[in-house]
Amino acid sequence: MFVFNMKMKKERIIIAIDGHSSTGKSSFAKLIASKYGLIYVDTGALYRGVTLFASRNSFIGKDNTIDTVSLDEGLKSLSLQFKPSGPSGESELYLNGELIEREIRSLEVSSKVSFIAALPSVRNYVDSILAKYGVERGVVMDGRDIGTVVFPDAELKIFMTASARVRAMRRYREMTARGENPDFEEVLKNVEERDFLDENRETAPLRRADDAILLDNSDMTIQDQLDWIEKIIKERWN
Repeated sequence: MFVFNMKMKKERIIIAIDGHSSTGKSSFAKLIASKYGLIYVDTGALYRGVTLFASRNSFIGKDNTIDTVSLDEGLKSLSLQFKPSGPSGESELYLNGELIEREIRSLEVSSKVSFIAALPSVRNYVDSILAKYGVERGVVMDGRDIGTVVFPDAELKIFMTASARVRAMRRYREMTARGENPDFEEVLKNVEERDFLDENRETAPLRRADDAILLDNSDMTIQDQLDWIEKIIKERWN
């Protein structure tokens, strides 16, 4: 098993993973964190948490119009916090003390999160949370703008992608496993719409950082991806 050598102190490393939705960024980041003793921070969950909060309080309508004044005021009292409460000690997201891991993965939240995440005030709110985790470094973060905006000085940047149909099928299977009954074409449409919104928003649009390594995992297993990252780390620091 590969371990960090003395030239790369793992407690000072930031690994930034950006990319399209449903590429498995979170799962990949969690495995990297576990393997190399780093802290995992799920930035996508934070945006989903804000989206759930906005939806519950009618700050965003069915047509995705947003009451930004009320949302900005609500953010002042909103508490989003990760706690190691999962079955194996993994981090789970809490909204004002309530566990919301299941709720933030719904199709309703998925269909609205890009609109909420495009707001500068929301991005500033999430970035303020991320900054606290980044002070001590030694973290793996995944999202849409970690390597371009949040931590442009990250030691390792990865941009993950896969075909829209492959990503839609992954999300479809996840939803089915949770007991939901999704329509595949609707899920595919949502994936494509999120890509467009993420890539074309005014604030911190999704893009690959100049120094980010591309990982297209359309035809890769999770073990293939772990082998890939281990090779990259060995080449850079061993």
